[in-house]
Amino acid sequence: MAYLLQAVTRTIKGKKTREQGKLPAVTYGAGNDTVSLDLVYGDFLKLYKLAGDSSLIDLEIDGKNVGKVLVHEVQRDPVKDTPTHVDLRRIDMNKLMQAPVVLHFIGEALAVKAMGGTLVQNLSQVTVECLPKDLVSFIEVNLSVLKTFEDMVKVKDLVLSEGLKVVVPHADALVVKVIAAMTDDEIKAMEDAGKNLDVNKIESAGKKKEEEGAAEGAAGEKKAEEKKPAEKK
Repeated sequence: MAYLLQAVTRTIKGKKTREQGKLPAVTYGAGNDTVSLDLVYGDFLKLYKLAGDSSLIDLEIDGKNVGKVLVHEVQRDPVKDTPTHVDLRRIDMNKLMQAPVVLHFIGEALAVKAMGGTLVQNLSQVTVECLPKDLVSFIEVNLSVLKTFEDMVKVKDLVLSEGLKVVVPHADALVVKVIAAMTDDEIKAMEDAGKNLDVNKIESAGKKKEEEGAAEGAAGEKKAEEKKPAEKK
């Protein structure tokens, strides 16, 4: 899919631009000077929702096409979470580049459906290296391979299109797996954390919890036996 972003050269400070209802930006890279720009706020939001950080965008400045760019960074208002400034990185189509690519999880894990496990996604994106023409918007991860709690998908298992190479994280990094069912409190804590989880720690904690539960149960039974009145002979 082709994306086009139109901009005009900015000659005033970004604060003044925002006061006028526009979105300040800069473009740089590929041996070009840094240029300050004004974007139409609504147009950028619509495009960014579709293109994200890993789709090449045709940039027009003052009506002239200046080549391909990637959205490198979007600064946001800390309270409203609305964009306040955009960095656009120019791309040399003849040189290898690195860019983040999101992971799209498809299919259904049998270990969740049949065994009641909890799906843990340890990565949401990876960084790839490729020529600009080979860049993709996303990489699919098929969850149907997760049939037991021992199955997992690592970075080295990702199915990549020709010309792509994952450079971050390392090949043995965990992408996704299914673990034994978590309690509601554990799931809430995971959601509240809002960050990647160390699955090994989760599993270790789960096993420890089970062991503690078993030990407490045994201790409780012992106390109950001790409290029983002696039988009359």
